[in-house]
Amino acid sequence: MALISSDKCPPPATYMLLRNIRKLKDMPLKWVFQQDNDPKHTSKRAKSWFPTNKINVMEWPAQSPDLNPIENLWGDIKNVVSEAKPRNVNELWNVVKESWSGITAERCHMLVDSMPHRCEAVIKNCGHTTKY
Repeated sequence: MALISSDKCPPPATYMLLRNIRKLKDMPLKWVFQQDNDPKHTSKRAKSWFPTNKINVMEWPAQSPDLNPIENLWGDIKNVVSEAKPRNVNELWNVVKESWSGITAERCHMLVDSMPHRCEAVIKNCGHTTKY
């Protein structure tokens, strides 16, 4: 298993973020980049890249519940893969691609719209695990 070394490549967010940054800057509302405390996100190089590129990053406490809606989508894909029972890497890849392309805009909107409830649940539960 190979590990990504943050001193040998740009921060992982760089590729996707740079590709879409112009679209984000044209948005009428302010936006903040969200990421968890994975070591590749918190290296000195990664931390310095965002301010250098004038990107606001949400502060994320250590050991915090993962509220990012993308986690729900990963869970959806895991469920589809589990049900499909792929027998090899090609079948797995096809199931994942098909599952990902089947995610609807409505599902994404529902997850994003649930953010106030997610935050309220974490506050009510003193930062511990919630149903989300």
